[in-house]
Amino acid sequence: MGLNEDVGRRLRALRNGMDVSLSELARRSGVGKGTLSELEGGRRNPTLETLYALTTALGRPLSAVLSDPLPGGAPVENRPGVSGSAVTAVLLERYEDGEAVTDVFRVTIRAGAVQESEAHVPGTTESLMVLAGTAVVGLPGGLGTVGPGESARWEADAPHVYSAPDGDVQGILFVRSPVAGERRK
Repeated sequence: MGLNEDVGRRLRALRNGMDVSLSELARRSGVGKGTLSELEGGRRNPTLETLYALTTALGRPLSAVLSDPLPGGAPVENRPGVSGSAVTAVLLERYEDGEAVTDVFRVTIRAGAVQESEAHVPGTTESLMVLAGTAVVGLPGGLGTVGPGESARWEADAPHVYSAPDGDVQGILFVRSPVAGERRK
């Protein structure tokens, strides 16, 4: 099964399991009903922005609709990724405990591109460890510049930005979201 079909199957199962209609999810997420139907049918290539809009509207982390990481430590370049306007993310690991889900992604931020991410589920935080290149990330009013071996952390339940002004950036992104129904106090 390909990435499109797998994401579509997981998205439909998640939506149905929450007893949310296609129309209601389209309304909540701002994603067109036709686009949503094509995504669920595996006929449309999902973008990072669209998947975040849908999973946020359902109150779930992105990993809820992405494929499980490949077993046996398959090389990152052999794993399916999801791309946005500036970021390509490959799910490496998903860890869930009683309080939160932590998704670990290998990310590439494309040179010269800017990605303005919408707010995620309330209580979500993101941390980026830069492996190579220089990233500008965080909340629009408090962007930080992060180079190799450095990291940045921000609240991702507000709009936030990723950019790579001087060349491609390679990094590891940790996205920690409260377990469904749980919210940070």
